[in-house]
Amino acid sequence: MDLEKYLAGKTEAVNRGLSALLVKEGDYPQSLHRAMHYSLFAGGKRLRPTLVLASAESVGADPDSALNIACAFECIHTYSLIHDDLPAIDNDDLRRGRPTCHKVFGEAGAILAGDALLTAAFEIAAGTPIKDKGAVIRAIAELAKAAGSTGMIGGQAVDIESEGKEVPFPVLEYIHIHKTGELILAAVRCGAIIGGAADEELAGLTRYGQAAGLAFQIADDILDVEGSSLEMGKATGGDEKKGKATYPSVIGMEESKKRAAELVGMALEALSGFDGKADPLRAIARYIVSRRK
Repeated sequence: MDLEKYLAGKTEAVNRGLSALLVKEGDYPQSLHRAMHYSLFAGGKRLRPTLVLASAESVGADPDSALNIACAFECIHTYSLIHDDLPAIDNDDLRRGRPTCHKVFGEAGAILAGDALLTAAFEIAAGTPIKDKGAVIRAIAELAKAAGSTGMIGGQAVDIESEGKEVPFPVLEYIHIHKTGELILAAVRCGAIIGGAADEELAGLTRYGQAAGLAFQIADDILDVEGSSLEMGKATGGDEKKGKATYPSVIGMEESKKRAAELVGMALEALSGFDGKADPLRAIARYIVSRRK
């Protein structure tokens, strides 16, 4: 399949959805809404919302039925980037090739924009237009857990606590699975839930999401060492400067690449019981370790 064309189509659909579902940029207070839109529409791969839509498709559902949930994931992801970039955390000046939110709107403005996107995500998700409201509640619960203290935020907390320290491999794996993997896993599961997946389908997609989520973060670690700032749209080499626990720093570059490839194989194997409707998920798994940004 033409993955580039598929991703472009899904990105366009998500951007249209976000424009329709999010508070308008010109609504009062304009400074807050400008900051939200500035970061949300700064570009990016829209990978998490695309996974929501692709997962729904893989179980035979209309991807439009999962668009609200997909947009909610992008709001959560963008809020996390805004807060990650703050001086108190990663202190980054660039994101997606332009100044970070706090560089343009100030630290207070960036904090509030992130807070507003986080809460907007659940308002948008709650408006999912399907008859099975139980599935909507399940998806919202999945999203909340993946973004919270036992998911993404928990991983970020341990990541910060581990800076400049030698950490054992289980701690490294915890950071990666929770900081990045949980939200990717939840995106896959939520698309399946909204799409009405059978238990066996959901189990296979869960295995896929677990493997793909960890592979994505390992690939990010590798790109921070080998990628260019021009391609990445942000400064590279920051992990080493900050003494962050990464796969290359703990197990070496070659073993990291090997582990990422193994995880992609596991993701593909998890989809062995699915037909061609899951081909986008298969292509995304391969893309995760071949991307340059």
